[in-house]
Amino acid sequence: MSSSRPHGLLKSFYFAFAGIAYLFRTQRNARIELVIGLIACAVAAWLKISRAEWSVLFLTIAGVLILEGLNTTVEAAVDLASPEIHPLAKVAKDVAAGMVLIASIASVCVGVVILGPPLWQKLAL
Repeated sequence: MSSSRPHGLLKSFYFAFAGIAYLFRTQRNARIELVIGLIACAVAAWLKISRAEWSVLFLTIAGVLILEGLNTTVEAAVDLASPEIHPLAKVAKDVAAGMVLIASIASVCVGVVILGPPLWQKLAL
């Protein structure tokens, strides 16, 4: 194995973390989604949900954040490729944003299904 591979791997992680940092530094919606996800995790910990429910919750939160990152990527690539207003650029940006909206709505549904009943039970007592 070449001695440059670990350095290359570290650079890959560096660039990945730089991308994540860019997402949260520049995208208000990503910060909001992260805070909501952390609140959901705090409520889930308080409710002592099952491991299977944690898995679904983590995947749901990650899915929303991943799509937000992909939306940011699409917007940047479209702006680079088509700095002028173009109907197809609008389609690309609108569809990417729509996918984040679908994931966000689905995540609220997942939260209600997983956290709703035990939360209702705790608060109703």
